[in-house]
Amino acid sequence: MMRLLLAACTLALTMGAGAAQARELSYRILPFAQLEGWAEDDHAAALSAFRETCGDLPDDDWQALCAVAADQTNARTFFELFFRPVLIEDGDPMLFTGYYEPELRGSRSRNGRYQYPLYRVPPDLQPGQPWYSRAEIEEDGVLDGRGLEIAWIDDPVDVFFLQIQGSGRVKLNDGGGLRVGYGGKNGHDYRSIGRELVRRGIYEAHQVSAQVIRNWVRRHPVEGPELLRHNPSFVFFREVNEVPADKGPLGAMNRSITTLRSIAVDPSATPLGAPVWIEKDGDDPMRRLMIAQDTGSAIKGAQRADIFYGTGARAGQRAGRVRDPGRMVVLLPIQRAFALVPGF
Repeated sequence: MMRLLLAACTLALTMGAGAAQARELSYRILPFAQLEGWAEDDHAAALSAFRETCGDLPDDDWQALCAVAADQTNARTFFELFFRPVLIEDGDPMLFTGYYEPELRGSRSRNGRYQYPLYRVPPDLQPGQPWYSRAEIEEDGVLDGRGLEIAWIDDPVDVFFLQIQGSGRVKLNDGGGLRVGYGGKNGHDYRSIGRELVRRGIYEAHQVSAQVIRNWVRRHPVEGPELLRHNPSFVFFREVNEVPADKGPLGAMNRSITTLRSIAVDPSATPLGAPVWIEKDGDDPMRRLMIAQDTGSAIKGAQRADIFYGTGARAGQRAGRVRDPGRMVVLLPIQRAFALVPGF
């Protein structure tokens, strides 16, 4: 959102997100009958999420479908009539992870327990250029006295994970609230805190999760902050006042995303705004039609998706447990699908 350049996924937290090498994509058109559970899904819910962003798609074929979607009453028929399922693969197995919109406790002013700032983008920050590192910002105080604080938070670990998520809500101590979204970053590459814990021999790779990292940092008041500064990347925020409280945070398309109907994808393989059928296995299997409305730096590959689980701690707990296999199939406009599979 533009989490927005940073994925809030277990993979990124635990093992890092190395640069993905470009792979050749393969395409195969499937019949709807081969989408497991297709007939049982709530297609109207998916259509509602599709309408949220389809008007922003630039190409004529997408715009034509968006116009049809505006007054469509039979959602399943709409998808079956105007789209074809396309299995896009690059040789890597499917991996589903989850993300969410965190809720933090904060204050508009620094006082008492509220000592950890969320910063606006500094005016001298140049996009794409390395700036001060996390350690320099937090330890050396290079932003002190510049009036860039949006709010002060009561927990530095929450601030760190908000930067991973890229957006969230802050419940203010005066009874009010605000939402923040991704504003920019300091130009340093993300380093995995989970991988560092494994390198130090503190945990085995399979033991590391977002909650494990949180707990370890909180149990170690000296080593914990030092561990977080192992990641030099630092995210700045902006206030998001235009989004109603009952709507989801903004995704990569600058529109609200929908709980359990929006996913983050690699846009080099999956077009943003496209419907995507997911077949997620694991402890909480899922068969449903989602809409590709977000991106993330750890989301790389044709069979890779991050599922948005909603807002708050429960959503975070659910999202943090997801690291599951399965399959995803992109629904493309008919002529676009046929162009990818000549001779079909």
